[in-house]
Amino acid sequence: MPDETKKSQPHIGTLNESSLHAALKLHYECEGDASEAPVNGYVVDLLRLEKSGPHIIEIQTTSFASMKKKLNALLATHTIKIVYPVPIETTLLKPGKTPRKSPKKGNIYSIFSELVSITDHLKHPNLSFDVVLVSINKLQEFEKNLRRNRGGYRTINTELVSIHEIHHFCGLHDLMSLLPEDLPEKFTTADIAQKGKVPRNIAQQMAYCFRKTELIAEIMQSRSGKVYERVS
Repeated sequence: MPDETKKSQPHIGTLNESSLHAALKLHYECEGDASEAPVNGYVVDLLRLEKSGPHIIEIQTTSFASMKKKLNALLATHTIKIVYPVPIETTLLKPGKTPRKSPKKGNIYSIFSELVSITDHLKHPNLSFDVVLVSINKLQEFEKNLRRNRGGYRTINTELVSIHEIHHFCGLHDLMSLLPEDLPEKFTTADIAQKGKVPRNIAQQMAYCFRKTELIAEIMQSRSGKVYERVS
């Protein structure tokens, strides 16, 4: 989340945290880590000094697109792990109302909806990802100006309830492991969706990421859509 500071301080950071962001940062923080550390004009969530070099951990609960400038500036000199929480269970808490479960459920493939915005960085050897499957509470309040003045609820805070699983992806080839193993030699996004049991839009995002990073190539058009094959 962008945050302007004085000229003597870094100009970009995540100083206005949600409870979810703060809880995950606490979960990842180790003794000796610097929190909200200034690095080359940016504020990073956690800076860890290791024998192999400086390591940054970024808890990213918002769009990956907002990280582009930070990645451009820091990837060459730091290893960076992006921690991406994906809610697999969300409870909506509204004043005076009974808590209810949201029908929206993410999964490990949800990260591709964000990776599409940083495909230029996915091949960088200093970049890795943790996909954290979580249960959360969303605290909401009514605001009459939402939804064309008809009123609606907006989220004012997101709380971490529990962590279910953490999936580590050391790089692009680890992410490729999410493609179904039994894909035919030539395949479409319909094949990815069917064999991977994922929605078609997620399959399209996966294909976009892997095509932009030259791990698969578009070879032709068919009535079923674009046809791809893996690049040796």
